[in-house]
Amino acid sequence: MTGTACTFALSCPAHAAARSLPLGQAVAALPQAAESRDGYERAKFPHWNAGANPDDDCDTRAEVLIAEAIDPPATGPGCTLRGGTWSSYYDARQVASAAAMDVDHLVPLPEAWDSGASQWTAARREAFANDLGDPRSLVAVSAAAHRSKADQDPAQWLPPNTKATCRYLVEWTAVKLRWGLTADTEERESLTRLAEACPDTTVTYTPAP
Repeated sequence: MTGTACTFALSCPAHAAARSLPLGQAVAALPQAAESRDGYERAKFPHWNAGANPDDDCDTRAEVLIAEAIDPPATGPGCTLRGGTWSSYYDARQVASAAAMDVDHLVPLPEAWDSGASQWTAARREAFANDLGDPRSLVAVSAAAHRSKADQDPAQWLPPNTKATCRYLVEWTAVKLRWGLTADTEERESLTRLAEACPDTTVTYTPAP
């Protein structure tokens, strides 16, 4: 899940060109701006929608869970998921119940709002909230890890699985660059400092259509 290859049908625009930067340069490429939560409402990011395949009865959340399962769950009527096994990279846990998994917006919806999405159209916010064009945008993790993270950025929260720190920094930076989101001073300084422990790490991303 660290690359930009599309894992969902019909989710990648053919004209998009991938871009690659060393992690430190990618962090430096994030526009710096103050954040504002004014006017934020979760309902302004419609999710979960019908996903990549509107005919499969599975919404975006379910499609992510199915795609990221180590052992695929059985899919019942209305896309009810039974069984399956997942690896939650935030906390290095294996989970054997879809009910114990959450699908995390790697860049949380409130953080996206603060970082520029407040100026987007409703359609673009829906596209962000259901982004299947880059498998790093939405990640299946344990419910406990997701709730621990909440709406915090990397200046405030990092995965408790310290072996995942560099991966998380790359994915956070890639998603922000993909969607043209900004970073505030504290966030950018933290990313810059943390990136020093991730030498020879590259961020590859494809700008969102």
